[in-house]
Amino acid sequence: MAATCAMRKRKDPLLRGLGWRVRQLRESKTWTQEILAARAGLDRSYVAGIEAGLRNPSTKAVAKLARALNVTLSQLFQNVE
Repeated sequence: MAATCAMRKRKDPLLRGLGWRVRQLRESKTWTQEILAARAGLDRSYVAGIEAGLRNPSTKAVAKLARALNVTLSQLFQNVE
C-alpha cells in the first residue's frame, strides 16, 4: 500500500513541477541539497523528497526554500503547472 501511495504522489504534476523548480534554482547556485537544507532550516532528506516530487511541503517549508534561494514565492512557482 505504501508503494502505491508513493507512486500516486510521484505522478502529481504540481509536486513534480515544484521539485524540478527547486532543483533548478539550487543547481543554478551550484549548491548541494545539504547546503540548501541548511540555509532553509530543513532536513536534507526532506529537500530530496521535495525535489523528487515525493513530498507535499507545507506553506512554511515552501517559504523557507524561497527565502533560502533568495527568490519570491512567485519566482519559485514560475513555470510550475
